[in-house]
Amino acid sequence: MRRGGAEPEFDMSDIFNFCRRGVESIVDDEVTKRFTAEELESWNLLTRSNYNFHHISTRLTALWGVGVLIRYGFLLPLRVTLAFTGVGLLVVQSSIVGLFPNGRMKNYLSDKVHLMCYRICVRALTAIITYHDSENKPKNGGICVANHTSPIDVIILASDGCYAMVGQVHGGLMGVIQRAMVKACPHIWFERSEVKDRHLVAKRLSDHVADKSKLPILIFPEGTCINNTSVMMFKKGSFEIGCTVYPVAIKYDPRFGDAFWNSSKFGMVNYLLHMMSSWAIVCSVWYLPPMSRMEGEDAVQFANRVKAAIARKGGLADLLWDGGLKRGKVKEVFKEEQQKLYSKVLVGSSEDRSRS
Repeated sequence: MRRGGAEPEFDMSDIFNFCRRGVESIVDDEVTKRFTAEELESWNLLTRSNYNFHHISTRLTALWGVGVLIRYGFLLPLRVTLAFTGVGLLVVQSSIVGLFPNGRMKNYLSDKVHLMCYRICVRALTAIITYHDSENKPKNGGICVANHTSPIDVIILASDGCYAMVGQVHGGLMGVIQRAMVKACPHIWFERSEVKDRHLVAKRLSDHVADKSKLPILIFPEGTCINNTSVMMFKKGSFEIGCTVYPVAIKYDPRFGDAFWNSSKFGMVNYLLHMMSSWAIVCSVWYLPPMSRMEGEDAVQFANRVKAAIARKGGLADLLWDGGLKRGKVKEVFKEEQQKLYSKVLVGSSEDRSRS
């Protein structure tokens, strides 16, 4: 393109950098690979971790077969029994505690019931958990935020301390559990029609943390499960409340059993079957020092600062991408940012040529 005999404003070389970045993004996609199970360096004798290893040799196949018998013939029935026991006790005992009048005795009994039942459920997974820096455990009147790998993140944390849960009202067995739990402890359940009302959600959360006698709220700001190799964008809602935030980093060891839930591939029942037929669920939990919003810092900046601290402590990659890309398309805002960067490259290149 020429104007009045001037040097061309656009060369074919201007697109090379853009094409290179596009190819690099396809070859080494740092986003979508976070939504699939992490590939292990060595096989852990679980068929689902690699579908080829157990055919390497007859001896290895026989060893894998013995492992199947142990896991499905002995461990799985025992774990299922423990899981039903824990859930059953939680429903029954929470309903009984709910009959007590509000007060210190009810709170004390509720805490004991929840801790006991969650610890039974943890045993059902043969979970081996190491808790670090317990002096930083969340306190009443605050919000606990953690990276999210699996639905079992809840019982991993709740087996070491009591929390107020936040979630949507469900039907079926989950609904029975929710109704029993809320009788003993003020959890925050939303109807389906209320979930998208940000102002209502924020008000319910604010009212809860304003009462220092209520348990800290447990929230997973990513909004979806990531495969425990990174921490993705935190939704800003829980960081707009203006209360103390207690960050928690959770890191699983996939060598004994992968805790990641790929919800687009496995249903909840199938996933729990995988968990209970694994060798064990091994993880480390770090309680980070409490954090508060700084002067002049908006909710997004605060969320990114907390996310970076969690990623650094857990040895996870800190990504700016939205976990919602797991099921949705790239937001126009992200596209516009890349378009602006590319336009700056073009403008800068044309100015350099004009000077020369």
